[in-house]
Amino acid sequence: MANAPSARLAAADPRVLALAAQVTESREQDIPLLLLKLKGILNSASLGCEESKKIKQDIYDYDLTQYCMLVLRQDHSRLRGGWATAAQLAEVLSHCCVGLEVKEDPEEFYKKFLPSAVDNLLFLARRLQARFMRAIKDEDKQHFLRWFQTVTDAICWLFGGHVQLAACVLQNDHFLQLLITDDVETAIIMMSVLHNIVRVNSSVLLQVDEETLHSVLDELVYKLSSTTNPVIGNAAAKLLLLVVKFCKQLGKLLTARYKGLKGLLSKQWTGKGFDRDLSQLLDLLYLEQSNGKGEMQRQHQAACIIQAVWRGFQTRKRLKKLPQAVTALQRSFRAKREQELQHLKKQKEDEALKLQMQLRRQRAMRLFHERQLAFLEIIHASQVNKYMEEMEGRSALTIQRFWRGYRARRSFHQQRQSLKEYKAAVIIQRAACKFLEKRRRRRPLSPWKDPKGLTDEQRLALQQKVDDYIKLHPASEMSEEMSKELHMQAQEKLAQFLLRSRLDQRAARRRETLLAQVNTDVELLINAPGLAETTEKDLDVFMSRSVPVATKARQSHHTMLKSSRWPWWKKLGDEFMEDDVIPDDALNAELGTLFIGGRKSF
Repeated sequence: MANAPSARLAAADPRVLALAAQVTESREQDIPLLLLKLKGILNSASLGCEESKKIKQDIYDYDLTQYCMLVLRQDHSRLRGGWATAAQLAEVLSHCCVGLEVKEDPEEFYKKFLPSAVDNLLFLARRLQARFMRAIKDEDKQHFLRWFQTVTDAICWLFGGHVQLAACVLQNDHFLQLLITDDVETAIIMMSVLHNIVRVNSSVLLQVDEETLHSVLDELVYKLSSTTNPVIGNAAAKLLLLVVKFCKQLGKLLTARYKGLKGLLSKQWTGKGFDRDLSQLLDLLYLEQSNGKGEMQRQHQAACIIQAVWRGFQTRKRLKKLPQAVTALQRSFRAKREQELQHLKKQKEDEALKLQMQLRRQRAMRLFHERQLAFLEIIHASQVNKYMEEMEGRSALTIQRFWRGYRARRSFHQQRQSLKEYKAAVIIQRAACKFLEKRRRRRPLSPWKDPKGLTDEQRLALQQKVDDYIKLHPASEMSEEMSKELHMQAQEKLAQFLLRSRLDQRAARRRETLLAQVNTDVELLINAPGLAETTEKDLDVFMSRSVPVATKARQSHHTMLKSSRWPWWKKLGDEFMEDDVIPDDALNAELGTLFIGGRKSF
């Protein structure tokens, strides 16, 4: 709080004191709404009277104007009251500053506070202008335009009360950015602000630096050359007329800097509804041109030609890019509008679905209660309790059934991964077992046969390895005599097994031979002629065994040849056998087809 004499503090307005206390103790988001009470306090006193000056002095002494200025920098879209509150605070700030005469430390008020207030007001105007141009709905556009007009009126009111602020407003970067816009509504408002600046301080254009002056004049001439809107043309022409009337030097600058301005005004804007102001401007420009002939004027004209050509090139380049920018803007606008429409459609569908589900639930509950009431009317009074118990039991069973189903589905989803892993393990194990079984079938073990292909040196090397291994790993549980005895027993048993297997094979071959002989005799007897027709040759057939034996040998030979000519895919099951060995099953099958019953069958 600013230092003030105790007498002034004692005589301060109680409303200002109460408001300052509330602002000090309140939260930051509540301060803008509290500061709006200053509007009622200011309106309670007549404008220009001593009471009004006293109230404004108290507001300044208690730093409420400083609060208003700082609040304008905040983002009001997140604060209570929104941008309407910001526009009203801008109006309150301008009214608090106009008519205020600071006696203690006036330099801080005039050199620091007022320029900061102007900068914050212009910054707020830029924010409102940007939101007005981005707004989609017409209602939002009207609101932002009205708030923008309120802020610009506050700026005009402020530099109208303090004339020295006109140059500060004109040199502010925010003002130039507000003036350089393609929007019609905000451009007209900003040109009206510039018009008020020139009317309030006619020499302000001569007080600012040359770069700022040229920027303002360039923008006015650009608006005249780039648009066909008569409202924009009228406002720009009136501004140039006002500039030429008040500042004769600026008239010379216009004729020297913008050589084609007179032709542009006479050709493009004649007959647009403001011919009177346009004719006055043209007369003043022609008068300045006729008075300023000479070498300097020709140099200025040459420079203006070069600048005009360059600006024309820049303008044409910019105009060529405008369709692309408009297309991109339209595309983004349509995409955003489509997104909003989709969102609204989805929201409506969700609300309709929710309402439909609610209606269905209500209808189902109503039908359920109606059914219950109907049953209760039908059932005898003595059976009501029994019926209610049955209904409770059924309800409990239904709830339990749904709960068990939910729990089973949840456990199934949880165990699905483990079930997949178990099935994969089973599949892998099954494939491994099949592979090992196939390997065992392809390579049968025959331990009683000596290894083939070993030379004497290999046998000696292998025997040496075995001896070395036995020396390194001696058997502690079996002596050499026991080992020899066990070896002898194994050899005896192996010999008995081999002898028994040979005898069994010999007996099997004998049985097969006898069976073949019997089959051959049966066939011969069946095909033999009667006793009346029998000859000695027929008797030799029955007396000699050479013919059946030769027949069997020939047929066995054919079977072996046929087996050797089988295709490779037919021998896949017998890969473990040697090439020169023919399976006994095949021979038996072939022989069976030849000799069973004495008839050949296929």
